[in-house]
Amino acid sequence: MTDFSRLLNPEQLEAATAGDGPLLVLAAAGTGKTRTLVHRVAYLIERGVDPSRILLLTFTNRAAREMRERAEALVGDAVRSIWSGTFHSVCARLLRRYGGPLGWRPDFKILDEDDQKKLIGDIIKADVPNPKDFAKKEVVAKIISEAANEGISVAMAASRWLTKTTGVDPEAIEALAERYTARKQELGSMDFDDLMVNGLKLLKKCDGVREMLQEHFLHVLVDEYQDTNGLQAEFTDILAAKHRNILAVGDDFQCIYTWRGARIENILDFPRRWEGCRIVKLEENYRSVPSILDVANVVMKDAPRQFEKRLRARRGGGSIPQVCRVYDSHAQALEIVQLAVRLRGLGYRYGDIAVLYRSHFHSIDIQMSLARAGLPFRITSGVGVFEQIHVKDVLAYLRLVVDPGDELSFLRFVTLLPGVGEKGAAKMWERLSRRFDGSRREDRDALGALLGAKAKPLWPVLSKCFEAAYDHLAEDQVGEIVEDFCDLFYEDHLHREYEDREADDRLEDLAELAGQIAGGDGDGGRARLEGFLQDVALLTNLDDRRNDSDADKMTLSTIHQAKGMEWPVVIVPWLSAGLFPSAKAEEESRADEERRLFYVVVTRAKDELHLFSPTIRHTADGGMFPVDESVFIKEIPRDLVEYRRYSAPLPAYDRGSYGHRRDRW
Repeated sequence: MTDFSRLLNPEQLEAATAGDGPLLVLAAAGTGKTRTLVHRVAYLIERGVDPSRILLLTFTNRAAREMRERAEALVGDAVRSIWSGTFHSVCARLLRRYGGPLGWRPDFKILDEDDQKKLIGDIIKADVPNPKDFAKKEVVAKIISEAANEGISVAMAASRWLTKTTGVDPEAIEALAERYTARKQELGSMDFDDLMVNGLKLLKKCDGVREMLQEHFLHVLVDEYQDTNGLQAEFTDILAAKHRNILAVGDDFQCIYTWRGARIENILDFPRRWEGCRIVKLEENYRSVPSILDVANVVMKDAPRQFEKRLRARRGGGSIPQVCRVYDSHAQALEIVQLAVRLRGLGYRYGDIAVLYRSHFHSIDIQMSLARAGLPFRITSGVGVFEQIHVKDVLAYLRLVVDPGDELSFLRFVTLLPGVGEKGAAKMWERLSRRFDGSRREDRDALGALLGAKAKPLWPVLSKCFEAAYDHLAEDQVGEIVEDFCDLFYEDHLHREYEDREADDRLEDLAELAGQIAGGDGDGGRARLEGFLQDVALLTNLDDRRNDSDADKMTLSTIHQAKGMEWPVVIVPWLSAGLFPSAKAEEESRADEERRLFYVVVTRAKDELHLFSPTIRHTADGGMFPVDESVFIKEIPRDLVEYRRYSAPLPAYDRGSYGHRRDRW
């Protein structure tokens, strides 16, 4: 028999060897959550529980596989017969075995995302009178998914997504969703969300199946419980109802995915839902040095409605976290470059360093400065800023402004207009003699004459955009070129393509892009814009080499994508008022989740934590305005951090030389 007391600390041991009944394990950051779950599985098997009667639910197949392998190392092959996997994979398994009463054959097909979008697109083309005026298939797919995961009607979900610019009635989306459901049934198929919806329906509608499964599963274990949505919590509650041996492991401090359906109430209300629930707190942290944990504990000290937890460091030593007040985003980026170089000189690998940001646009200047300096980095939260669709659209417009012969930019720009496809755009380019100079009225009129009935009404405004763009170049107001394009055309385009919140996030990216261009180098507007576009070309040409190997590279990521990860050094930019916490989150009463997000990023750091807070933001018209430091920084007692101030750039500031003047506070 395994001596668990030699392998676990007292808190972990209490959780892993607890008796029967509901158990909530509050696993604070870095306290050995996975280790505790693995040993719980091993303990149950050694105690004589049939492994096939243990259900372990996770959010990734990788997590389930890792736990199974580690438990197998403790107690042998018996572990292989436990039920483990994601909620969706377990539901698929149950539906293949027992879904007959709901009308599902064991060999039903599971549609991937591309299959789903194609099927919805085919229905739009076949059943909608004017498909080009209808919501995009990607938008319809997201609406249907949101409705399924929240247990609301499609019409209700659609009313939150669609705006007046689409001209689509939510009831029309609901009718289309009904046809989509019928078509899936005809094909004997389910999409990803159907697995969870139908898995729960199986338990609620089929009494015999429910009672059999409730009897069968003696123990139900759920990982990352704070990330469960309403369907997932109800699913586990039903399965564990008979034997009441449910173990939920999670941390309310790390609930940062409410925007995609997670309900923090699931974990907060768990003891109320499960009478007699035992609570075990894991607070001994194995990851971070004491000075970092001191900051983490302050972050959540006064958070409303929480399970109070205080991290204790298992490690010793370490340096005090630094708060770096810098002049603007350019100065911030250059200080991060120099910091990375200094850390490399101290023996850290580039791979030991992560720059973690609240929003993608916070990384624009950092990406460009790292590329200029030749420092290796990889972006793990999707594509880089300049590879995102909305940024590439605006860059195409800007390139066309400065280069009338840029064919690729012309083709991308023109296909943004309704009713213009790739073939039509190519014909227009040939009709214009393979050149479009937006500064010439003749060229603008010629293009307008080639447009079809859907695009023609939009052209007068876009023609004005081009005309004004050259005035802005002459007056060195290059950021206003982006601002005009967004205000007069692209904002409506984004709201037609995306849900309001996502469209607004993309507009925020573009506003920051305009400020970056306006505050860039160059003598005059044209030189400034051309220099910026050259830097972007340099950056994007490095993308393939940046992410294609396991070479020693810094990590750039959003905080959301970094959850569950750790690095010796963590750098957090833009801890300034209105940026982190974001102004939008505060307006929408989501400040609590922003606080949890800050807690998550602080607890990713093992040895060093560097918090950057610019004092100036640039605007699209070339102006600037002061910004205060983030409330999260203000709340940290001065004796817990070292403050550094980096002064404004000197008049002869040369970004290529990384020269600056530093003062200490």
